[in-house]
Amino acid sequence: MSKIKSFRGLLEDGEQERISLQTNNGMTGYRIVKFELCGNKPGAVSQESVVKIYKVEQTAIDAIVDFSDNRLLGSGIWFNKSSVDFPVSLEVIFDNEIFNQDIFVTHSEIDGNEAVNYYIELEAMDLSLDEQTVATLKDIRNSN
Repeated sequence: MSKIKSFRGLLEDGEQERISLQTNNGMTGYRIVKFELCGNKPGAVSQESVVKIYKVEQTAIDAIVDFSDNRLLGSGIWFNKSSVDFPVSLEVIFDNEIFNQDIFVTHSEIDGNEAVNYYIELEAMDLSLDEQTVATLKDIRNSN
């Protein structure tokens, strides 16, 4: 039986946050089931935020979204103009990706230096030895 774990936070422009998921035996796997964004001051300021979830720590934080990057688990955009009544938010997650190591959330602000809130729900599941091996090997390959 799976269970849901949720994480939330506020990221400043150019910031990266580690979500600690590692276990001693790696027999717990995770899959993103929900990813949402909300500006820190919705409607009050103009904002164009790009938030990405990665399998590995990033050395540079940017606003480039590349779906061919196998380390990318999801991407979200929070777009708000103070002259427009309704903000736009778009999140894309790769829901078939199962991982068993820490993940990293990054934020890059295009329109200024505003902070953005994120909310992530992960489905936790028990992995068989074969599934654990595959997830761990993927993580090892991604770190090279």
